Amino acid sequence: MNKMDRRNFVLKTAAGASLAMMAPSFAFGLGKGQDKIRIGFIGVGARGTGQLGLTLQRKDILVTAVCDIDQERLANASKMVQDAGMKKPATFGAGPYDYQKLLQREDVDAVIISTPWLWHTPMAIDAMEAKKAVGLEVAGAFDIQECWALVDAYEKTGTPFMILENVAYRRDVMAVLNMVRQNLFGEIIHLQGGYQHDLRHVKFNNGQQLYGGGVEFGEKGYSEARWRTNHSVNRNGDIYPTHGLGPVANYINNNRGNRFVYLTSTSSKARGLHEYIVEHPQGGKSHPNADVEFKLGDIVTTVIKCAQGETIVLSHDTNLPRPYSLGFRVQGTDGIWMDVNDGIYIEGKSPAHEWESDAAYMKQYDHPLWKKYESDSAGAGHGGMDFFVIHAFVEALKRNEPMPMDVYDCVSWAAVTCMTEQSIANGSAPVQFPDFTRGKWLTRKPIFGFDDRY
Repeated sequence: MNKMDRRNFVLKTAAGASLAMMAPSFAFGLGKGQDKIRIGFIGVGARGTGQLGLTLQRKDILVTAVCDIDQERLANASKMVQDAGMKKPATFGAGPYDYQKLLQREDVDAVIISTPWLWHTPMAIDAMEAKKAVGLEVAGAFDIQECWALVDAYEKTGTPFMILENVAYRRDVMAVLNMVRQNLFGEIIHLQGGYQHDLRHVKFNNGQQLYGGGVEFGEKGYSEARWRTNHSVNRNGDIYPTHGLGPVANYINNNRGNRFVYLTSTSSKARGLHEYIVEHPQGGKSHPNADVEFKLGDIVTTVIKCAQGETIVLSHDTNLPRPYSLGFRVQGTDGIWMDVNDGIYIEGKSPAHEWESDAAYMKQYDHPLWKKYESDSAGAGHGGMDFFVIHAFVEALKRNEPMPMDVYDCVSWAAVTCMTEQSIANGSAPVQFPDFTRGKWLTRKPIFGFDDRY
């Protein structure tokens, strides 16, 4: 899909005039005689199925509808719902726009969207137009107009919207949030984060072993390899910024007394995916994919300047061999924490110029949410943090209260993708962040993680 077609797809499908006319009115929060939130799932691939499994464990929800164009995935999701003791959900899989029929249903209060990235914005906008609360999985934006379209839909409809950034709820990340708010590090000066995760086996997969990998992608690929790898072929920027950026944005109250002002970004050469193909037993120099030219640099480094003077360094690194790490660093006038070495240094408390283990600090500053829900999160994906992101979405809906990570958070994090593409294409030139809050960042108050509810 070329740039103009893609933009028209995003903006025109957002209009959804006929859909909006049929949308039922819905007062967010539990209605009279209603004791459960009724949720529809749009996209039940690997990520959506995991979220569905967590949701089905809750006693305060009903899953009433599921949608996926993959009939096997759709059938599996329907079975999961019924195995959990619920009625057979309505299913939608007739084509890429069949999700719009799900949005017309009166027995759907909210949707969780876990589809390929291209579909996130049009689906979320259509859902808000239909007055269905939105829990949206993370992705980078394709252009700034897409970000503004999300904001405009939210402000026009007033429909609850949450970006489902699970890393914000990682236990150590939340403990450090506690440390920041209790001034352990003094005034925050500099932050780092990123997505540093060897995904070569995910980007090339022939379906024989989902996590074993192969050398196929696109039409011959399986699961995420069918669509995700094409971003590495066609784009050069930080294409997946929110896992590294979201948590540190909460440390400095982004969009709530602070904001991102501009960024610069630099990309390395691209070698990792080509080497994977030619060295893989199922590949080789004669394999057709060995001729593919990948646009995405193996390491993309981005620097963000904030209104209150802080700097943030982001790293995108998914195409080379490496252990997993998000590379968090929090540094202030009184000390520093880094997750790579689980190390902390607090001036006047730590041995002079020596790292300490952060274990004692993690215990002392463990966030109230984790203390309260540790047993409930046991077994949930990604070390338990997937429980918290679903919990927050559902609890905010039940209470008719603001989402802890809202549409302004979503677009300010996601915009990094298209902005880094622009910066890299122009020799690492600075690119200004739009003020998606239209000035409201000056008076909005921080709400994420301030109590033990969500």
